[in-house]
Amino acid sequence: MNLVYYSSNYLNMSREKKDALFDGFSAVAKALASGRRAEILDVLAQGPRSVEDVAGEIDQSVANTSRHLRLMAQAGLLRSERRGTQIFYRHSSPRVRGLWRELRDLAAEQSAEVERLAAAYLGERDGLEPVPHGELARRLKRGDVVVIDVRPAAEYENGHIAGARSIPHGELKKRLKTIPKDVDIVAYCRGPYCVYADDAVRTLRSKGFRASRLQDGFPEWADARRPVSTGA
Repeated sequence: MNLVYYSSNYLNMSREKKDALFDGFSAVAKALASGRRAEILDVLAQGPRSVEDVAGEIDQSVANTSRHLRLMAQAGLLRSERRGTQIFYRHSSPRVRGLWRELRDLAAEQSAEVERLAAAYLGERDGLEPVPHGELARRLKRGDVVVIDVRPAAEYENGHIAGARSIPHGELKKRLKTIPKDVDIVAYCRGPYCVYADDAVRTLRSKGFRASRLQDGFPEWADARRPVSTGA
C-alpha cells in the first residue's frame, strides 16, 4: 500500500510540475495573443522605442500601450530601460525578432484569411516587383542605384542599409527634388507588410522615377548579415 501510495503521489506531483512547465511555455503565446502586441513586436524589430512612440505607432493610448509592453516584458519577450523621464522598450534578444518573423510567415502560409487581409491592407501590388537582397547588394557595390529608407527617422538612426538615404514616408513628396531621376530607386521600410515602401514606389513612379521596393525590410536585411550602418 505504501508503494502504491508513493507511486500515486509521485505521479500527481510529476503531473503538476509538467502542467506548470507547459503553462510556462504557453505564457509566451498568451503574451502574443493580441494584434496590438504583435504590432508592437513589429515596431520594436526596428530598434528600441519609448512608450509614447510605440503608442503613436499603434494608435493606442499611452496607458493601454504601457500595459501591453509590461505584459510582454513579464513573459520575457521585452526589456525596458529608463532614459531620463522616458521608458524605452526593446526585444529581449535577437531570437524574439526571429520568433515574430516565423509567426508572421507561418500565418501567411497557412491562413488564406491572413493573405486576404494583407491584400486588403497593402492594396494592388501588380507591377511592384520586389528586389531581392542579393541583387540590391550587387547594385549598391556598383553604385548604380539609390536606396531610400522610408521609415521614421528614429528607426533609420537605430540601423539602416549601408548607403541608404533617410526620407521618411511623410516627407517624400516634399523631397522629390533631392532624388536623381537618372538612376533606379529602391525603397524599403519595416518588412513585407509595411505599406510605406509600396506607397513610396507608387508616388515615385507617378512622378517619372524608376522605382522598386525591397523584397522585405530592414530587419530581414540585417538578419541576413548584409551591410548595415547606424546614426543619422
